[in-house]
Amino acid sequence: KIKEISSGLPSKVLKDGRTSQVTIVPFYDRTQLIHETLGTLNEALTMEILITILVIVVMVVNLRASILISGLLPVAVLMVFIAMKAFGVDANIVALSGIAIAIGTMVDVGIILSENIIRHLEDHKEKLPVNTIVYNATSEVSGAIVTAVMTTIVSFIPVFTMIGAEGKLFRPLAFTKTFALTASIVVALFLIPPFAAIIFRERKLKANLKLLLNAILTVLGITALILGYWLGLVLMVFGLVALLKIYGRLSEQQSSSINMGIVTLTILFLLATYWRPLGVDKSILLNFVFVGIISFGLLGFFFLFRKYYSRILSWALQNKLIFLSIPTIIVILGFLIMKNTGREFMPSLNEGSFLLMPTSMPHAGVEENKEILQQLDMAVASIPEIQTVVGKAGRTESALDPAPLSMYENIIQYKPEYMLNKNGERQRFKINEEGLFVLKNGGLVENPNNLISNERKVHATVAFSDITASQLVEDNNGEFYRNWRPEIKNPDDIWSEIVKATKLPGVTSAPKLQPIETRLVMLQTGMRAPMGIKVKGQNLKQIEAFGIELEAILKQAEGVKKEAVFADRIVGKPYLLIDIDRNKIARYGISIDQVQNNLKVSLGGMALSQTVEGRERYGIRVRYPREMRSTPDDLKKIYIPVEQGKPVPLSELATIRYEQGPQAIKSEDTFLVGYVLFDKLDGYAEVNVVDNARKLIQEKIDSGDLVVPKGISYRFTGTYENSLRAEKTLSVVVPLALLIIFLILYFQFRSVSTSLMVFSGIAIAFAGGFILIWLYGQGWFLNFDLFGKNVRDLFQMHTINLSVAVWVGF
Repeated sequence: KIKEISSGLPSKVLKDGRTSQVTIVPFYDRTQLIHETLGTLNEALTMEILITILVIVVMVVNLRASILISGLLPVAVLMVFIAMKAFGVDANIVALSGIAIAIGTMVDVGIILSENIIRHLEDHKEKLPVNTIVYNATSEVSGAIVTAVMTTIVSFIPVFTMIGAEGKLFRPLAFTKTFALTASIVVALFLIPPFAAIIFRERKLKANLKLLLNAILTVLGITALILGYWLGLVLMVFGLVALLKIYGRLSEQQSSSINMGIVTLTILFLLATYWRPLGVDKSILLNFVFVGIISFGLLGFFFLFRKYYSRILSWALQNKLIFLSIPTIIVILGFLIMKNTGREFMPSLNEGSFLLMPTSMPHAGVEENKEILQQLDMAVASIPEIQTVVGKAGRTESALDPAPLSMYENIIQYKPEYMLNKNGERQRFKINEEGLFVLKNGGLVENPNNLISNERKVHATVAFSDITASQLVEDNNGEFYRNWRPEIKNPDDIWSEIVKATKLPGVTSAPKLQPIETRLVMLQTGMRAPMGIKVKGQNLKQIEAFGIELEAILKQAEGVKKEAVFADRIVGKPYLLIDIDRNKIARYGISIDQVQNNLKVSLGGMALSQTVEGRERYGIRVRYPREMRSTPDDLKKIYIPVEQGKPVPLSELATIRYEQGPQAIKSEDTFLVGYVLFDKLDGYAEVNVVDNARKLIQEKIDSGDLVVPKGISYRFTGTYENSLRAEKTLSVVVPLALLIIFLILYFQFRSVSTSLMVFSGIAIAFAGGFILIWLYGQGWFLNFDLFGKNVRDLFQMHTINLSVAVWVGF
């Protein structure tokens, strides 16, 4: 749209012949956020598919079955997109996450069916035709597959019943996961059997034809390798292995093992390339070794479990009571952990921007607020990681924007960690032999990825923080360009820099906010913080005084960030009052209305007419010039006309004085209201912090340290209210969903005891999830370095609170 109207914007020809034109520069655009988010999701989906294929290849130990399952996975995903189009589900990040979550279940269905087909082929290969064997194998497990998928689909009924913000957010995920699971049934029961009948049927090709096909495959691999495609090496090895098998140099088992190894190494290499767990500054070989260790470590554990499963099962059957005590203890531990885990509404989404919303003192005037706003902008812009910062003070002419002049809104866009392309993916750029990035103009810029010596660093001609993607030379064999300084590890570090830079006299601190998140909070609660207290009453001074008392108490509450606690200073704005002396104006025969009308015209002006200039209309107003009305002394010199005699100065008719009053008057439910805003410390959950604050305030009231004035009431508000509402909904719907799941199991097994036995797995799974959540929050859990990388940081292990997102995951 901006491009459409740009040509019509005013322009001017300068003295040197150049043309200067007005341009529109958007300072907040969510397009980049959308691209970055989808790019991150695309990368995560790619890695998940690669990991899934790796598990299939290694654990199934059958290359044909692995190709069958992996090849049909994209078909199921495409079917999901068709269903999304048919049902009008938008492809947002949450909806696409539903596909990512369902991939594991989709693959499980294929693995179960394929392994059963392979087992039947091994048992009946010489007795029955392949089609009959595949049909019998599919029929044997089809009922169990449908039942398993149906129970998973039913488990998402609670998500469909959610309302409010959580319903709008997670309902698309429930739709896409339902579509994905339905697609998995279609693929498993209608596509895998016919393809399996084709793939597992042995064909006896002539030796010459086999030789020709494998020779062509080898030549194609060599050609691709010469052209620079490393996957050509894989094709070449496949062809050579097949040729060696034809000439009897390799047995069937040996060739199959080599092919499996080639596929495994290829997947590991692709995974290391996409993931780069040790960082982009480390070599691909080191990342490959790390990925191999992690992957084979986990898969090795499952191999051992499968190898010794019969012994474990035998021991469990012989020692039933001892074995059953293990899941019992797990369930008890899980229940205790659940009761003591912090609760919140929703984990924050990294929006790639911050919203700084401090306030100045109520008595600050327009010029002072303007100056402070400029200082805030300049202080934030001086941080190298900041891309743009635009501040706003006051409000528009709208009842929907009740912000006072003393409340600032600084929208801060910070640079992504690495330079991205238009699709939100990391981009590589050319470097020279010294490790410096090369610019299009021939200049060099320091590489923040590498620590280089001062002798080499002097060759850099441009500071790395001043570089944009358009200045660098794209190179697929180059390096990723990091926008952040080495000491900046995450967005929290950038926010800490912002907090340090914006400590100005007369300006309050501000909670950590993001634009989208804050707008949602403001629409839901009317406040500019995720948590707060609304103080209601009939007297603004009482409301302010009680709010200040609450402010002092909240700073003592556990989990509350002291510097973020702030009670509205409602009464503090200086008002200029003109008290007209009725006796004095009566002596001059002047009415109050005459005095007020003259003041209105002198200060505010009066519209006399309009001037017409083509299609434009401008109002003509008459009033005193600014220099004659800018101070109280100037106002005293305003002359009031008298019917008989000379005009009289205002100082003879009235007194001018200052008086403190409210900077804004807010009301809810017919009561005047004031806010006490606060935020939580890192590592604490919203609901727990509010509970701690409520308990402390009640203790102060009970002890008499805090007295609630007559006519004053207070209540906590914020995003935690959404959490309480969602919990009430889930407490009703989740038991209903569990009952439906039990009924599905009963219809499958026709036995209450068997159904209960299978159903008990839900309790074990829930308990295991809660235990792992607890372990993630323990600093000692997996707190060690591997190849110079902390394992907790690598797998993003941190405190996880029970939120709506976590319950949806369960």
